[in-house]
Amino acid sequence: MKTVLTQCKRIVVKVGSSLVTNQGAGLDLGALGNWARQIAALNTSGCEVVLVSSGAIAEGMQRLGWSTRPTLVHDLQAAAAVGQMGLVQAYESCFRQHGLHAAQVLLTHADLADRERYLNARATLTTLLSLRVIPIINENDTVVTDEIKFGDNDTLGALVTNLIDADALVILTDQTGLYTADPRKDTSATLVSEAQAGDAKLEQMAGGAGSSIGRGGMITKILAAKRAARSGAHTVIASGHERDVLLRLLQGETIGTLLTAPTLTLAARKQWLADHLQVAGKLVLDAGAIKALHAEGKSLLPIGVKSVVGEFERGAVLACISEDGKDIARGLTNYNAAEARLIAQHPSKEIESLLGYGGDAEIIHRDNLVLL
Repeated sequence: MKTVLTQCKRIVVKVGSSLVTNQGAGLDLGALGNWARQIAALNTSGCEVVLVSSGAIAEGMQRLGWSTRPTLVHDLQAAAAVGQMGLVQAYESCFRQHGLHAAQVLLTHADLADRERYLNARATLTTLLSLRVIPIINENDTVVTDEIKFGDNDTLGALVTNLIDADALVILTDQTGLYTADPRKDTSATLVSEAQAGDAKLEQMAGGAGSSIGRGGMITKILAAKRAARSGAHTVIASGHERDVLLRLLQGETIGTLLTAPTLTLAARKQWLADHLQVAGKLVLDAGAIKALHAEGKSLLPIGVKSVVGEFERGAVLACISEDGKDIARGLTNYNAAEARLIAQHPSKEIESLLGYGGDAEIIHRDNLVLL
């Protein structure tokens, strides 16, 4: 861990609800002050920090007198709207004590799915960092719906990590790290100190959500590390209850679980494609097409498409999946849904006769496709 994190110049830190609230009873100002102190120290040392913080809904619940997390979307949106006021005010007050300003940045998947808005968000965050402002990021729960929500702040942290080309993602939780099994149920479970992000065995080890206040579990952290690794970022999952955990991690101390990224990273445009959580449609591929993509590095041709799912226009981001539903790739389609259905399972030389006009030989060109 020492040789990896001590070299980080830009990190994304995600803190869960349990680390910023009094067990859901509003914000813990002492805890927020602790994070501000550590982040200010890192900032002084030359490390740029973006903070993805939970807590808005919990704060809103407390202000509204709600004892249990609501399930209706509009109630959650209302709680978030009320709670964001307290969350941002508290962070700004804490960072001001260290001569720093904080900035609120609320995001939805739609902000990152649109290429222009993606680049605008990236430019805004990098500008804030250059001004030594600490961006406080959260999902825009006040407008989010099931169709556009990230689903948890672990995923949001990974997307932001990729967005700004951060060196590492630090996910702080109330757990010590990743264990070989749930330590609450299996006394023989041992802590995983280091592994490679994306290893399928990690997902088998991870359990479900364990808090009534937050909505993430260990599985979301494992998947977030896998996503962050696509841009070359390492991920640490550690307990936020450890004294000075951020400072000690960046000094090279081994705390929690380090999930390392492979050395090969995606180009920026393909990273944007890979980070699409929502897609306009799906193409079901046969075994030959999957082999051509993975082993031969080829484009996706119509003949390899077994079926087309959904309605979409030319240029939409599609998921390419196997017949058993496994994610294979993401890509920008050269054809709309109706055209894709007409040419599916046919050789490219028949496209003109099938459509009545000439078109691209590929449904998705290799330059516009990223393997998952």
